[in-house]
Amino acid sequence: MNTMTLPPSAESKPIREIAYETLKRAIITGEIPAGARIVETDYADRMHISRTPLREALRKLERDGLVEYVMRRGVVVRAFTIADVNEIYTIRNSLELLTLPNIVENATPEDIAELRDLLSQMDEYEKNGDIEHLSPLARAFHTRLTSISGQRRILRVIESQDEYIRRFSAIAIAKENRRQSAHQEHHQLVDLVEQKDLEGFTALMKKHIERSKETCLLALKESKLAQNG
Repeated sequence: MNTMTLPPSAESKPIREIAYETLKRAIITGEIPAGARIVETDYADRMHISRTPLREALRKLERDGLVEYVMRRGVVVRAFTIADVNEIYTIRNSLELLTLPNIVENATPEDIAELRDLLSQMDEYEKNGDIEHLSPLARAFHTRLTSISGQRRILRVIESQDEYIRRFSAIAIAKENRRQSAHQEHHQLVDLVEQKDLEGFTALMKKHIERSKETCLLALKESKLAQNG
């Protein structure tokens, strides 16, 4: 049996919170796959904790919709549905749009230079079709862009949704017809921020993030049809 080590917490969080975050991350990344059972005694042993904080962590995961209690099976990891992904993207995109005026207002030449440096790295990976390296950089680009807003509370909520988005963004980026146009839009977004063009930036960002959502949902639907066929 593999040991699932709880990371050290600099903030002295309660064990139940650390257990919750560890399990949540493992479920979102697929380390604990959909359909897997989480047996309390097994996971308490693996994580070197008592069953009480583990049970509290599982209740919180159930509220998140990541696990469910199934008759005669116990706690089971839920598969992400199309509706789940649609909701996650809708929340994430709505929050990102709230940051746009502050991004345009706050962006410095140093911010623009950092964004262009990220884009130059992405240029090579996009040209070579290297999705494995392009996907995390695309997420890093959006994270860096929204961070310019300085809206800490909104950014914290966006970050909580980004955990889910990372799992699906590679699916959207892998779509070649969308990948090239999305990367061109990244360059255009930086140009518009540098020009302090809020209207143009907002219009393009709305189109950009909505198309990303639609591409991901389409790819997921095609994947599910293939699995069922």
